[in-house]
Amino acid sequence: MNKKVYRSRLGETWHQLKKNKFAVVGLVVVLVVFLVAVFAPLLAPYSYDQQDLVNAYAKPSSEHLLGTDKFGRDVFSRLIWGSRKSMEMGLGCVAFGTLAGLIIGSIAGYFGGRTDNIIMRIMDVFSCVPMMLMCVVIAAILGPSTRNAIIAIAVSTTPSAARLIRANILTVRGKEFVEAARAIDAKAPHIIVKHILPNAIAPTIVSTTMNIGNSIISGATLSFIGLGAQPPIAEWGAMLSEGRNLMRDHMDLMIYPGLCIMITVLAFNLLGDGLRDAMDPRLRN
Repeated sequence: MNKKVYRSRLGETWHQLKKNKFAVVGLVVVLVVFLVAVFAPLLAPYSYDQQDLVNAYAKPSSEHLLGTDKFGRDVFSRLIWGSRKSMEMGLGCVAFGTLAGLIIGSIAGYFGGRTDNIIMRIMDVFSCVPMMLMCVVIAAILGPSTRNAIIAIAVSTTPSAARLIRANILTVRGKEFVEAARAIDAKAPHIIVKHILPNAIAPTIVSTTMNIGNSIISGATLSFIGLGAQPPIAEWGAMLSEGRNLMRDHMDLMIYPGLCIMITVLAFNLLGDGLRDAMDPRLRN
């Protein structure tokens, strides 16, 4: 694809995205959370595992903006550090799951026939198992850790990513520019990467954006049940789990990480909706 054409498409997408105020708000929130996660060591007043048992369950103050937990750890600092781990899980799951889906879906969609049949029947087998159940099973087999939780969620999201990219490739592979590439004996990998994927990737970008939010929820769920991030690592789902037994007396220990998850996931969903509208030529004015 011509670089100028590609840049013009990006510019047009951004122009359309700016018209959607909710999408812009979502983008701003996503950027803020991302920057907080990247610069957590500089922004957090304390380390996520720094204990002060004398000040356990301290009320919000100038020293501890959101108070402390049962070990005297600063809640505000742990929320900041938790953004890093939650974003790591969300982005990591989607990156690996989408990459695997792109490869599998591209092969199935481009070659078709028996190859497509075999690959998609395998994907059907994986799709028969509820996503969360598969995540729990894989994470339980591999053992509780952040890395294994990312692997579990990535494997669980691969079938849907593969199906989406396959469907998009099926609509593009019969176009004239693909036939022209075949006519000059271009290799299949070259045709897929240079000609088909750039014209079939838009729905995948939208889906990927929304899946980040879903992956953050899935990662928090695994951490909540003890199969994700392990203590004393700060992660929003793990913080929810730690605070669930203290709901009567210290409800704020669950409210803060719950709000962080809700706002972040909502931001990704708003951004995904905006990208979907911006990348759909039928909705442009």
